[in-house]
Amino acid sequence: MKSFGNIAKDGQVRAVASGTLTDGTAVIVNANGTVSVVAETAITEGVGSAVVFESANTTFSSVTYDANAQKVVIAYTDGGNSSHGTAIVGTVSGTSISFGSPTVFESAMSTNMSAVYDTNAQKVVIAYSDIGGSEYGTAIVGTVSGTAISFGSPTVFESASTEVISAAYDANAQKVVIAYRDFANSSKGTAVVGAVSGTSISFGSPVIFENASTSYISTIYDASAQKIVVAYRDNGNSYYGTAIVGTVSGTSISFGSAVVFESANSEYISGVYDSNAQKVVIAYEDVGNSQYGTAIVGTVSGTSISFGSAAVFESASCNWISATYDANVQKVVIAYRDVGNSNYGTVIVGTVSGTSISFGSASIFETANSNNISAIYDANAQKVVIAYKDDGGDDHGTAIVFQNTSTSTNITSENFIGFSDGAYATTQSAAINTTNTIDRNQSGLTAGQTYFVQNNGTIGTTAGSPSVTAGTAISSTELIVKG
Repeated sequence: MKSFGNIAKDGQVRAVASGTLTDGTAVIVNANGTVSVVAETAITEGVGSAVVFESANTTFSSVTYDANAQKVVIAYTDGGNSSHGTAIVGTVSGTSISFGSPTVFESAMSTNMSAVYDTNAQKVVIAYSDIGGSEYGTAIVGTVSGTAISFGSPTVFESASTEVISAAYDANAQKVVIAYRDFANSSKGTAVVGAVSGTSISFGSPVIFENASTSYISTIYDASAQKIVVAYRDNGNSYYGTAIVGTVSGTSISFGSAVVFESANSEYISGVYDSNAQKVVIAYEDVGNSQYGTAIVGTVSGTSISFGSAAVFESASCNWISATYDANVQKVVIAYRDVGNSNYGTVIVGTVSGTSISFGSASIFETANSNNISAIYDANAQKVVIAYKDDGGDDHGTAIVFQNTSTSTNITSENFIGFSDGAYATTQSAAINTTNTIDRNQSGLTAGQTYFVQNNGTIGTTAGSPSVTAGTAISSTELIVKG
């Protein structure tokens, strides 16, 4: 039976109500032609079921999100296959994740993985230490197709033993930046810029950012400042947590002055950019404070960075820290191993306000010893994927999906149809004021003002997300629909 399209008075249309409609409420048209009120649905925080992506000892896991393919890619060392460098593609559906077949990208022992997505080239770049190639720092370009990934040829970016590798993508320069410890050069902190072309990557000259031994390196891109931030432990300065700002030009990078963010031994450093707050957040283990899990907010200005006060997110020893940003709820998500709670895999959500960060309650995602943790946000699924080694499950490579507390809405940029002219029970034929008709069932409007439909079905003077125009008010109670 056709449920939509009957003409009512004054250009209105009639449609079968799916659910109760009240007078003057905003409605959408459903795929079957029925209409429903615009409404939000509460989504509770939750963790999906753990899924094994590699049934062997898995280390050095690093996960990234391919925005073009709308997939996650996990790079790792496959201990069950001679420790070859391996990658696998994951597809998130709800709070579940499924995987394609693993692909070897380096037929030799490979460690220190760092995977990143190049949005300009629409490619995945994996930087790693090629143990079979004199431990040289190496990178390779991967192309995701469906649930598979293929690779070009590897390229050496450091012809020496390379450790503690961390890569980030500079969207302004459209380049990949790899920071690392150059073991052959007194373990100095070093960075190099790579340009992807097709399935290849080429590099500029390495630049030292810390003229001392470094470790626990994390590279972050600040989209607002259009700068690279490298957070690290400065082994030459009492192991203090330190950060420095880098500016990419072509395939070169230059650095400002280093700034200490923690005047104590800092380990398991992981940084992320909060695009809503336009701040950098650095999570770390504060060895000087009983190894507590700690985070701090950084503000980049020019080639400098300043910090607010540190906040403890776990009052116990914790390590294998990995931070990511959930753009859907505009929160920072930190996954870590809670040493104070049987080494369980744990996740916590932080909210940035100014130069401070506050946290909710932690949730366990794995009731077993968990390490080699790496987290990433899947923008399509609007979920966080956490990859880790499950020491309680024969050291297998494992992944789970974490869902933040949020709300969803049934309105899209296309399905808003108008306002209900009257009250109707479900399955009744409802009259709807649609485009260019006048809805006279509103209140508190300002004549001449454009109004927008909000995600909860109310109307307001600022656009929601998605932006949906309700219409223009011609009196306090009347609105020209989509006028």
